[in-house]
Amino acid sequence: MGAGFRRPDLPATMTALPLAIDRLTKRFGRLTAVEDLTLSIEPGEIFGFLGLNGAGKTTTIRMVLDLLRPTAGRARIFGLDSRVNGRAARALVGYLPGENPFYDDMTGGATLDLLGRLNGRPPDDGRRRRLLDRFALGARDLTRQLREYSTGMKRKLGLVQAFQHDPPLVILDEPSEGLDPMMQEALYALLDDMRRDGRTVFLSSHVLPEVERVCDRIGLLRAGRLALVSTVAEVQHLAPRRVKVVFGGDVAAARLIAPAGSETIAAAPRAWTLTVSGSLGPLLDVLAGMPVADLEVTEPHIEDVLVRYYREGGTP
Repeated sequence: MGAGFRRPDLPATMTALPLAIDRLTKRFGRLTAVEDLTLSIEPGEIFGFLGLNGAGKTTTIRMVLDLLRPTAGRARIFGLDSRVNGRAARALVGYLPGENPFYDDMTGGATLDLLGRLNGRPPDDGRRRRLLDRFALGARDLTRQLREYSTGMKRKLGLVQAFQHDPPLVILDEPSEGLDPMMQEALYALLDDMRRDGRTVFLSSHVLPEVERVCDRIGLLRAGRLALVSTVAEVQHLAPRRVKVVFGGDVAAARLIAPAGSETIAAAPRAWTLTVSGSLGPLLDVLAGMPVADLEVTEPHIEDVLVRYYREGGTP
């Protein structure tokens, strides 16, 4: 993880956790959207907040920012209660909502200026310019009204406004939605820069390859409850690897005795396919003395674990 972040012009609470959620609950009548959610985000990490649509991710983010009042529980941003000290807490956050609530009759430049003033810490012109370059928004784009923007352009503008005042904590709700692959890579590079600079990112997403690419830890929300908190590496290790053994000559299937932690998928005379959990050592012992020509190992993806975990509601 990166080092903690503290600015000399901010209170001593900056030494506290960037985000601490304590038993947050939200009910809409008889519907419980989020239930008893407790979660802490460490300084300098990128945390992926996962779940299917309707799991409660956006509701949680809105409660954290005091845009929606919880039924119970609280959230603190760098030690500041987001309800009691909402304005001061939000001044430390860059926020990209799932849907950009922009005024279509305003220009892109006027939108950035307005949101910059609302934050209370005007953005540095040089930083804004670098962000605009990163997301391929030119000077002419900023003079156009937002009704002329495509969905992707609005998303890019939303990202610029979230990062332009160099916040110590950024909260992003489905940030890559509407971005083309090149702009997605620009976003991921920016997140890497944030991590190196000791900033913290809380990232809501349902795009598992994206989470695997950028996040240090993940939390899985299932029907409003936190079902799993783990590092990305730990989750990947829960899934077996796929191994294909290619032989230089025919090998009888009877010679394949799958070792503990392995499962045979297919066994042809010239190729075997298995899944292997844990070390490959026992499989290599089985293959000793055989005419092995090639060994192809496919590492598991985070979705191999989480999709099954989400469906079964428990440890895979």
